[in-house]
Amino acid sequence: MRSKLLLFIICIICIQPLFSQENQEVNFGKKYHQDSIKKWTRDLLDGMAGGHPGFYWYTPKKRFDVIIDSTLQTVTDPLNTLDFYRKVKPLIAQIGCLHTTMVLPEAYEKAMEATKTYIPIEIYIDENRKVFITKNHSENIAIPIKGELLSINGKPITSIIKTLMKAIPSDGYNKTEKILALNLRFPFWYQSMIEMTDTFTLKIASENNVQEYKTKGITPEVFPSYEKFASTNKEQLSFEIKDGVGVLKIQTFAKTLIKANGQNFKGFIKDVFKTLEDQNTENLIVDLRYNTGGTDSYAALLASYFFEEEFRYWDRIEVTESIAKDVSKGAAKLFYSKPEKKDSTYLWKGALLTKEFKYYKPQKPAKHNYKGNTYLLTNGFCMSSAADFIAILSDNKKAKVIGEESAGGYQGNTSGLMPQVIIGGGLTITVPLNKYINAVDPTKNIGRGTIPDYPVTISLEDWMSKNDVVKAFALDLITNNGQ
Repeated sequence: MRSKLLLFIICIICIQPLFSQENQEVNFGKKYHQDSIKKWTRDLLDGMAGGHPGFYWYTPKKRFDVIIDSTLQTVTDPLNTLDFYRKVKPLIAQIGCLHTTMVLPEAYEKAMEATKTYIPIEIYIDENRKVFITKNHSENIAIPIKGELLSINGKPITSIIKTLMKAIPSDGYNKTEKILALNLRFPFWYQSMIEMTDTFTLKIASENNVQEYKTKGITPEVFPSYEKFASTNKEQLSFEIKDGVGVLKIQTFAKTLIKANGQNFKGFIKDVFKTLEDQNTENLIVDLRYNTGGTDSYAALLASYFFEEEFRYWDRIEVTESIAKDVSKGAAKLFYSKPEKKDSTYLWKGALLTKEFKYYKPQKPAKHNYKGNTYLLTNGFCMSSAADFIAILSDNKKAKVIGEESAGGYQGNTSGLMPQVIIGGGLTITVPLNKYINAVDPTKNIGRGTIPDYPVTISLEDWMSKNDVVKAFALDLITNNGQ
């Protein structure tokens, strides 16, 4: 989350709540009339289109309207909250924005977590979109690890993955983030988007044999959290020089998480680059895998250590006309500068009490800027400010990118001020109000993240053994003098 003033923005210039919050006890059987479902959905999307500056960035209005109409035509009967969620979540994902999210009511999610309706396996989707079982948490020990999953409860796995991919939000047309999300949290996505059931029949191919295996659902405690999987180091920031190669790992740019570990980002980074300079280190690996972003000033500061001259980070920040007008009146004027109209676009000019929106202005290089060879390690969970940083260094040829396409958009993203809207059924939608355009080639990687200079495929064996083939590739590249 970018803004320290989010609480103020919710109260001052947020999209007016379209519906009042419902304070009801969880009732899985409670249904809402189809006419209400349709009205809530249309009102929500119409309201979002007025405030979300990237609403039609990747899906033109004409096409979006067709998708909305065709989806609502399938609503012919009353729906409960979960079924309503399953209808609307793919529409929200159609926007192509990682920061535009929709979640079930918290009490509803907790009630779901208390049920034994989670499929008791973990999976890995390989480069050919084949799905393999990596862990078996069920009572049926016959389920083969590394077996290829073909269907669940009679539904082809290809159809299941397609449904889930449509529901997972990503910037533009990115797929690496969606696949990684399923590799990490498949049982959760399956339960929320496919079905809540306590029995599963799995069809699995293993050793030239296809067989069905029956198993029962479980509660989710056995599944590792995303944080546990991503946090390979105890500290959020780590650095070492080994065999003449610097390795800087930044697990997050989030100020709160870094401070919670007792670290100081600015001081840490300054010491890193001073050490690189003092030891004349020619090669630096910057590991940003699983860095989902955080504080923009930290990402922009890190970028400044790779430039010797003044450079551009963001090109501009856009807002919609309605948000520009809200900022220009009332109490909002005490906190935010009036957006500037340029042609048909409104450009954000930042906050009056904070500097966190200033990175569309020319940036100065850091004192101990790095002049050696830089290699960025990336994967499908490099998002938001981490993706901005990767795009800027890649576009300016300040680093070689190794691994997977980043999740965040190469051209930028919509985020910043992100109020929440609660609609019927208690569903909560987060609506970003700022469109950040990176200072990169506007014709490159449209609708994509940063494409690696050296794509590295992670095999099933590598995934299961946690063999770090991406870092190994970077070290081999350095050993071979970049050839």
